[in-house]
Amino acid sequence: MLQVQDKLISLDVIETAFKCDLNKCKGACCLHGDSGAPLEEEEKKILNKIFPKVKPYLSKEHLKTLTKEGLYYKDKEGDWVTTLYKGKQCAFSVIENDIYYCAIEKAFMDKKIDFRKPISCHLYPIRIKKYDGFEAVNFDDWKICKPALLNGKNNNLPLFRFLKESLIKKYGESWYKELEETVNEYKSQKTRSIS
Repeated sequence: MLQVQDKLISLDVIETAFKCDLNKCKGACCLHGDSGAPLEEEEKKILNKIFPKVKPYLSKEHLKTLTKEGLYYKDKEGDWVTTLYKGKQCAFSVIENDIYYCAIEKAFMDKKIDFRKPISCHLYPIRIKKYDGFEAVNFDDWKICKPALLNGKNNNLPLFRFLKESLIKKYGESWYKELEETVNEYKSQKTRSIS
């Protein structure tokens, strides 16, 4: 475990090689799960605001679900999450060429909105858990991401570097710089202890 400010970072985030491979996983993280994507309080307001511009990207079935059930709900752990379609697939997901994509992100890429997607999606497979006085930054090791582990290994890309943009979006550039310094110090200590 490494600490950067009030964030405790699992060593898996530092040592696991990871790079998404959509052609292999087919966007399975949008399809499987026991609850929707975790939302921050501010993101609920953003979803309400941008929803009219995201609607055209959604299938009739998903639009019907979101209109009837709402854009988000409180899951069994008491966290706000995006609504699911038929209890498993994110209702904001769309399928193209057998790959699941995010309708919110598609609207963002088309410059219809300035919000890319919930930060929990942007950070996946990192999951953040808030505690009193600190946050735990962990790697969610899930079998659907096996292609990404292999791709990361082939590209020699650690998870925290693959998610650099997302981590900066969440915590800021100075925090990420401090993370890199902490990782470098950790690696040099590790090397010294081996020699």
